[in-house]
Amino acid sequence: MPVFLQETSAFTTLGHCAADFSCNGQLSSIEMDKDDQRKSNIHGHINLQNYQDGFGENYGRWSCGCQKLGELLEQCRQASIGNSNWMQFIYDSHEYFGSEIHWIPRLHHIHWNGQIVFDCDVHVVVYETPRFGVHHFLLCFGSSSEQVKNPLMKPKWVDELHQKQSLLDLDAVILAINSSNAAKIFFDRNVRPKRSSVQFPIVCMFSALIWNLLAISVASFSTLFYIILQLLSHFASYGSESWICIILAKAFCNTWKNIRIRCCQILYWPIFLGGDYHRSLSCVEYAEKAALHRHAMWSCIVVDVFLGSLIGLALLFHAESACLCVLKFAHNITNNLLRSGCVWLMGVPAGFKLNTELAGILGMISFNAIQIWSTLWFHMGFLFIYFIKGLAISGIILGVTIPAALMIDMIALATLHVSSVNWFLSLLYSLQIQALAALWRLFGGRKWNPLRRRLDSYDYTVEQHIVGSLLFTPLLLLLPTTSVFYIFFTILNTTICLLCILVEITISIIHATPYSKIFLWLMSPRRFPSGTWLEIISSQSNAIDSPEIGCLNEIGSPSTGTQQRKDSSERRSSVLVSFLRSNLSNIGQILLPHYKNMFSGVCGSFITSSARGLLTGRRMPSTLGTGLPAPMPWMSIPYKEYWRLCRDSVIACMQNPEHHLIQ
Repeated sequence: MPVFLQETSAFTTLGHCAADFSCNGQLSSIEMDKDDQRKSNIHGHINLQNYQDGFGENYGRWSCGCQKLGELLEQCRQASIGNSNWMQFIYDSHEYFGSEIHWIPRLHHIHWNGQIVFDCDVHVVVYETPRFGVHHFLLCFGSSSEQVKNPLMKPKWVDELHQKQSLLDLDAVILAINSSNAAKIFFDRNVRPKRSSVQFPIVCMFSALIWNLLAISVASFSTLFYIILQLLSHFASYGSESWICIILAKAFCNTWKNIRIRCCQILYWPIFLGGDYHRSLSCVEYAEKAALHRHAMWSCIVVDVFLGSLIGLALLFHAESACLCVLKFAHNITNNLLRSGCVWLMGVPAGFKLNTELAGILGMISFNAIQIWSTLWFHMGFLFIYFIKGLAISGIILGVTIPAALMIDMIALATLHVSSVNWFLSLLYSLQIQALAALWRLFGGRKWNPLRRRLDSYDYTVEQHIVGSLLFTPLLLLLPTTSVFYIFFTILNTTICLLCILVEITISIIHATPYSKIFLWLMSPRRFPSGTWLEIISSQSNAIDSPEIGCLNEIGSPSTGTQQRKDSSERRSSVLVSFLRSNLSNIGQILLPHYKNMFSGVCGSFITSSARGLLTGRRMPSTLGTGLPAPMPWMSIPYKEYWRLCRDSVIACMQNPEHHLIQ
């Protein structure tokens, strides 16, 4: 059992359940046809014929109504009455409650702390035994112990409610229900006769042969990738300290990060698939989580490579058309937007009268940077077709996330002239804003204290005021010219950054999406519960005729028991029967925790801080900082061991279908 269940649960005998008694104290005869008897035995209900055969002759009953049992069970009953409690249930086999429920017990009496209690309300909860691959119960989606942020102000009755001790630990109850099938499997394995599960040996042998061939093929293909990755790793380790490798690592940081993630996934997928999760098999909920965790990595690789193959093949067959379209788009952007924009800014943009000299200087600097970079790309344009083909091949081999990350780095590299001009203008604009703010504080007699980070009063001299006035006027008059250039190139750079952020979010979504959960949710939604509820089946009140004489061999005097039963004669107890049901999770509840974890590293005030930074001359970040899979250490084992590990992991899925996700 799980450790939490071991600490909160114990095996005990609660009482005895028998058929309704007749007036002479004998068990009532139960008439069942063969079909009902077969169903009763299958579902684990009591078979009265087997019951009577197991206990031999009927032992009668005590005066309180308890059925006399065998020697061993009678000792257990006496010990339970003396130390704890004992419950006696009866049922009527002629009642019909539906196809899922055959008999419902009715409380006869309870021995509670030495007293016999007849007037009790009973709530019978019927549930389907949770099984791996079928369904299980869950209090809420995720973890029932997940802490929720409390509001700042809450009423006092909330604190008082939390201080009260709960009558029932629902976490332990649900965990015990989810672990009930493990006890049933253990019982069937040791008690029931073993039957041969192989009905078609030829079909089983053929399927085993096909599965072994599949395991060998997957292991060989993965080992080939493993050898190539190890060779590339040894080759890259020799020149990792050179300045060329350092520059390339910074220029293609996104590509390098995603390549390392994909390489680690290729190295570690057999370890995750063949992991030992036997501790979690006793609880269906834990077994489901372990199976989903086991199959998460390889399913992500398969979907990523599948999407990369689709896009890569389409791009490979239309490489020339894609190359011409990209070059034409870049040429139009350079001529119609950048060059024309610089000329427009050096004139009268939108009717603003700018400083001609400053506008000419800033326009020529921007125009020359654009001209130099466009000329360089024009001479390197013949290599672009090979870049498109390499992008397609990398998507086919490593998945769509690698070319997507390479696109981010190439966009940043291709627009380096725009980002450089924007960096220069933002620096000029920021210094001008800071100078104007400092001069404005000079006129107000205040000075910024960087140590205490506050404004302090300060007495400036007349000379300082004169110099401040001479500097404030030209800076203020030149601010519109600088602002127009800064706004134009900031809009261009922000558009490029947003495009890179969009591709980055796409990569993170591909990594974070639980494909195995989506597939299983489409096939069997019951495997993803989200809360429980009780379906009321019946509610009735039953009259209980209490005995008139004392119960022998019971704790307490007979006269006391007789007086209590006389007072409680002809009382009525209500019986409520309900079925434990589960709410099913929708696709949003399954995906939302993964996407929340993906955006957990993103600052909540990203938009506010970016807007404030743009107004003050600070550059907008080119990455959002969404979450990616955690990097794993590089693994290096012998090739034969890795091949055997891959093969055994795939074969284990067939040999132990109950322990794995695929059944």
